[in-house]
Amino acid sequence: MSAVAAAPWVGQAIKRKEDPRLIMGRARYIDDINVTGQLWAAFVRSPEAHAKIVSIDTSAAKDYPGVHAVFTGHDLDLEAPLPMAWVPPGINVNNPPHWSIAKDEVNCVGDPVALVIGSDRYAVVDAAEQVLVEYDPLPVVVNLETALDDGAPLVHEELGTNKCHEWSLGGGDLEAGFAAADVIVERRVVNHRTAGAAIEPRGVLADYRAGSLTLTSSTQVPHFLRLFLGLQLGISEEKVRAIAPEVGGGFGSKLQIYGEEIALAWASRKLERPIKWVESRTEGMLATHHGRDQVAHVRIGATKEGKITAFHTTIYQDLGAYLMLLTPTIPSLGAFVMSGVYDIPAVQTDIIGVFTNKVSTDAIRGAGRPEATHMIEVCIDQLAAELGMDRLDLRRKNFMDPASFPHETALGVVYDSGNYPAALDLLLTHLDVDAIKAEAPAGKLRGVGFSTYTEICGLAPSRVTGPSGFGLQTGLWESAMVRVHLTGAVTVYTGTSPHGQGLETTMAQIVADRLGTDPANVEVIHGDTGTGPQGLGTYGSRSTAVGGESVARATAKVADKARRIVAHQLEAAVDDIELTEGKFSVKGSPDKGMTLGEIAGAAYIPENLPEGMEPGLEELAFYDPENFVFPFGAHACVVDVDPETGNVDVVKYVAIDDCGPAINPKLIDGQVHGGIVHAIGQALFERIHYTEDGQLVTSNFADYALPSAADVPSFDLDRTETPSPVNSLGVKGIGEAGTIAASPAVTNAVIDALRPLGVTYLNMPLSPMRIWEEIQEAKS
Repeated sequence: MSAVAAAPWVGQAIKRKEDPRLIMGRARYIDDINVTGQLWAAFVRSPEAHAKIVSIDTSAAKDYPGVHAVFTGHDLDLEAPLPMAWVPPGINVNNPPHWSIAKDEVNCVGDPVALVIGSDRYAVVDAAEQVLVEYDPLPVVVNLETALDDGAPLVHEELGTNKCHEWSLGGGDLEAGFAAADVIVERRVVNHRTAGAAIEPRGVLADYRAGSLTLTSSTQVPHFLRLFLGLQLGISEEKVRAIAPEVGGGFGSKLQIYGEEIALAWASRKLERPIKWVESRTEGMLATHHGRDQVAHVRIGATKEGKITAFHTTIYQDLGAYLMLLTPTIPSLGAFVMSGVYDIPAVQTDIIGVFTNKVSTDAIRGAGRPEATHMIEVCIDQLAAELGMDRLDLRRKNFMDPASFPHETALGVVYDSGNYPAALDLLLTHLDVDAIKAEAPAGKLRGVGFSTYTEICGLAPSRVTGPSGFGLQTGLWESAMVRVHLTGAVTVYTGTSPHGQGLETTMAQIVADRLGTDPANVEVIHGDTGTGPQGLGTYGSRSTAVGGESVARATAKVADKARRIVAHQLEAAVDDIELTEGKFSVKGSPDKGMTLGEIAGAAYIPENLPEGMEPGLEELAFYDPENFVFPFGAHACVVDVDPETGNVDVVKYVAIDDCGPAINPKLIDGQVHGGIVHAIGQALFERIHYTEDGQLVTSNFADYALPSAADVPSFDLDRTETPSPVNSLGVKGIGEAGTIAASPAVTNAVIDALRPLGVTYLNMPLSPMRIWEEIQEAKS
């Protein structure tokens, strides 16, 4: 390949390499993949929220045409229940057994009680209806606050309590902080339950043959899946291959080891046939884990001048009926940034995990950090109102000093870099608050809300998050392999597993700059444990900050070997070889150089390599960061509220985000767009709702309202760039930023609009009915 003379690829808003196959229908999702001899599966799910299983009659289903087998929970001889990965030192976490198929008791609507397998995709669904299950109903509890009352129904009677665990993180003298406060504001902040609602539901294809298992799943964590399949089935890990094909959205809902994956793998081994299952939308709302669902009691104290002296929150987290992979850890992730962007001398978070008869909660976009930011930023506005201060002046007075970074908070958490005043200053260049308020349509109430935020992401380092630290029973490193072929083309194998972030493009840009080639010449392979190195998946905005850095490090090793080859071939010093104009050339003599293709030729036809150098041109790198990364920003939302109906229109949204140096601005904008809409959806429309007897009301998109393009404006985006010292790219995460920042901006905007009517505080969801009721109550 000839030299590629181009400006640095990193920083360019090039189009995604992934898009042609995706938009032209050439991509392969789980529903596109079928194999010879394949059977189909359907699950029988409990209509009861809590009940003993008295009996299961499978005879009619077994006699149904085309049915090959019907299995119940007692048929599955698995090594262990489903995994839960958090064992914090010194903390007792009640973890009742959670089996792939319920055995003697169901604890939420949607609990699987039987598995029907047959030759036709639709016939197995009909056959599943022939399974007769006799239930003995038990008392139900769905309210997480009353679940802790004496005499409340117990989700797991053997535990003797609905409390799962208690966990705290604090720093500074909280008592002294509140004693020094002239004003203390207390609020009950609700962050209601939501669904991940990915465009593609889950699906699994299990194929066990000749002692080896290949399992294709719509998952974010193929390497974790391979590990737990081996452990659950008692199969050596090298005999298991997990594949994540194209994944149509995850948002954390596919960061999981699901019972359906384990059950189909077991059944495939039992029947020696490949078996496939694809989730329906209703099934997904019933059985794919939910997010959020916490109630926080917040206290914030400040002097009359507006200096915050203490912040304390007690969080009650609804965990649902079982602990899944990360269920009890989610609120704790928010505790690490409970200082927000403010220099607060005393901060404390106390968390109480609660079991209820609902499907489990776990990671949904942001996982604990949106909840933390929401309570901080809503309470900052409440404090400003109590003090009679401008809410932006209050923020500025308490921002961490940009000169103080790396900044250690009262919690002992070290923020890597930040410049919060700069983000807010830039935001205000896009927004004239007085002019916008003056433009309110007749009959509407206009409000402007703000949110200044940071988050902890790039999930790692292992020394902090691992067994002896936070308690996750895993490392959180990432790895990559970079291979230059004889022609000069490059293949990158990454352990991370994207589901829409555009990593094939950004990683190709990183590699292209370091090897003097074009991103079009770089292929990125991911999502298959049978190729490339180990990996830990995509979540927590870690794909670029951890996965991308591992790619950069592997590429740097390749580039270093390339320099040594060129120096040897051109009889120059290694330190004199530089990459310029797409060639590895001698400094000061750009005509004396070699292209990547020429270097690869020398490496693979090793007639003239340096003494002791191995042939070939490929390298592997593992990367375990020394710290997390902390992106930040400032958002503003403008809403119009109709006081006659309570309807809210979002008329303008401005977002300033800082994720370090931009690798691809186009992809950053796309991530921010999606994140903002995700949070606007929760604030105004989306809500998972259970009745008092545990029945799920919002089981499809007719009842669970997602925002459409008509419900949001075109967003006004900009960014600052504050490099992180943690990695060589200087990058931070961006995939969760919009979701973390937007819900308090929307909520504060609605409260700002309603203050003239006497409505001073609201909890989400901000539905028209709720707002109308608050207006009527204020009037009376």
